[in-house]
Amino acid sequence: MSVAENFRAIRAKLNDKIILVAVTKNHGVELMREAIDAGAKNIGENRVQEAAEKFQNLNREVTRHLIGHLQTNKVKQAVKLFDLIESVDSQHLAAALDKAAAQFGKVQDVLIQVNLAREVQKSGVLPEDLDALINFVDDAKNLRLRGLMMIAPNFSEVEQCRPLFRQMRKLFDELKTSRKDFDFLSMGMTHDYEIAVEEGANVVRLGTAIFGERSLTNGNYRQV
Repeated sequence: MSVAENFRAIRAKLNDKIILVAVTKNHGVELMREAIDAGAKNIGENRVQEAAEKFQNLNREVTRHLIGHLQTNKVKQAVKLFDLIESVDSQHLAAALDKAAAQFGKVQDVLIQVNLAREVQKSGVLPEDLDALINFVDDAKNLRLRGLMMIAPNFSEVEQCRPLFRQMRKLFDELKTSRKDFDFLSMGMTHDYEIAVEEGANVVRLGTAIFGERSLTNGNYRQV
C-alpha cells in the first residue's frame, strides 16, 4: 500500500477527536507531501536539524510536532520551527524554551514527557518530579502547558502497555480538572497505538504504519 493508502486506512479507524501525527523521521519531503495531501494535518519530527532541512522545502501548511529529545543548544531553532514541543522533561529545558520563546515574542505550546516506566534509556520526568516541573512551566510567561506525553516500553507482548496507558490517563484526567488549555494526552505509536486509544490517548504518533520502515542511504532521507 502507498503512504496515502496507509494514512487513510489508519485515519478511518480513529474517531475525529484523535490527532494522528505522521512521524516523518528519516523520510523525505516527497513522502511527507504524500501524507499531507492524503489528509495528514500533523507532522512529527524527532530531530531539529533534520526537520529544518525538510520544512524549508515542504511547501505545505501543517501543524509541526517535535516528539524527540531536545538538547538545550537546539532550543532556539526548535521554538522557531515547531508549533508543539511534546518532549519537555526538565526545568532546565523549560527555562531555555521560555527564554527562546520570549525572544521570538511567542507563547510556545508544550507537553511534558513523563517516564512512567522509569526506563533509564528514555527521557522524561519521573512521576515524583512531575508536580515541580508543572509548576515551573506554569510560572514561565512564554510557555503554555497543553498536556502530557509518554513513550511506552517496547514490550514483547503489547498488552503489557495497557496498565501504563491507563495510569497515564488517570494522571491526565486528574490534572485536567483544574487546568485551562490542558487538552492533549499523547501516547501510542505504531506497535501499541490501538491500546493507547482504548485507554484514552487523543494524540497518537505513527511512523512505520504510515511510511514503512525507516532507512538511510549515504545520509540521504528515504524518498521512495
